[in-house]
Order: sequence, then structure tokens, then C-alpha cells
Amino acid sequence: MANAQKSVLYGMIAALAAVLGVVVAVTVSQPRGSAELRSGTLLPQPRALPAFTLKDQDGQPFTNASLNGSWTLLFPGFTYCPDVCPTTLALLKQVKAGLGPDHPLRVVFLSVDPERDTPERMRSYLGQFDPAFVGVSVSEPQLAEITRALGIAYAKVPGASPESYQMDHSASMILLNPQGNITAYLTPPFDPARLVSDLKPLVGP
Repeated sequence: MANAQKSVLYGMIAALAAVLGVVVAVTVSQPRGSAELRSGTLLPQPRALPAFTLKDQDGQPFTNASLNGSWTLLFPGFTYCPDVCPTTLALLKQVKAGLGPDHPLRVVFLSVDPERDTPERMRSYLGQFDPAFVGVSVSEPQLAEITRALGIAYAKVPGASPESYQMDHSASMILLNPQGNITAYLTPPFDPARLVSDLKPLVGP
């Protein structure tokens, strides 16, 4: 196995281990009577992210400070994704509509395919679902660093040609509070009504 493939595989294992560790810790430590999510796992204490600098779909810097002031639902994916990504983005459009203007929620799409997902392509792609959706990307090794901190796993799957590869990646969504800290992991299968019910008490005014 090539060194690059080994690094990605080890990165996936580390990220999956991190997510499993969070889930186990939450299951053990969550106190009785605390808020529960039917769509995922609410952390007993929000978890801060390390400093990062990404680029958004307008070519502007997207940093920790960009997360301040509003609840954010972050979803990893790539614009060439044939099924999971477009299905999830369409679902998130329904969730935003279900929450309504009194429960504002920002959706951030983190590309795990920076080689092909240019800012222009992400802007065009996300605009098909909701022009307010924010697309962000960063090249390696920074991508590995931020995904590791978020608990996201991803790996390149070779295709018939060098350009036709696919990306395997985590399908979970990550809820970040207005201070930019990880608050919950939402896991598939997703149901729009259930997500709205879970999110309203958290992101309400």
C-alpha cells in the first residue's frame, strides 16, 4: 500500500476512534434529565476547535471567528458526490424551513475533495439547494487537521481514470454553538421532522 494511502487510512481510523470515544464518553457521563437528541448525541460539555483557516465559496478566509454569533450545522462532503451529499443538502433545506426565521441555523458544507471543489464550483453547487449555504475547503495537510479535530473520516477511492475518483467520508453532521464549539453529533438515518424537533430547543432565541 502506498504511503499516501496508508496515511489516509490511518487518518480515517484515528477519526473514527475519536468519534467513538466521544459517543462512549457521552453515554457514560451524560447526567439524568439532561437534554437528549433522537437524531444523535449531545455532548455533556461543548468541545472547542483548534485554530483553523479555510476558504469559503467566495474565496474569503473562513476561521474560528466566522462561526461566532450563530448556530452552525456542518456537513462534510464533495460536489461530485452521486447520492449522499445532494440528498443531505436537500434535507437540510427542509430542516431550515422547518425551523423558521425564529430559529436561524447556518449550514456549512466542508469539502473533503479540495482538488476538484473550487470556490466557484461550490458556490454553483450549493446555490442549487440554498444560496445561504456556505461552502468551505482547505488543502492538505490542513484538511486532515481540521477533520481530525471535528471527528470526520474521509478517503479517496480510485476510479477508472485519475479524474474519476470518489471520496468516502463520514455522513454525520456536526452542530456547533455560537461560540464555534462542537455541541452535538447528528447521525444518519436522518428524518427532517425529527431533526427540527431536536434542534429547535437548542437553536431557539
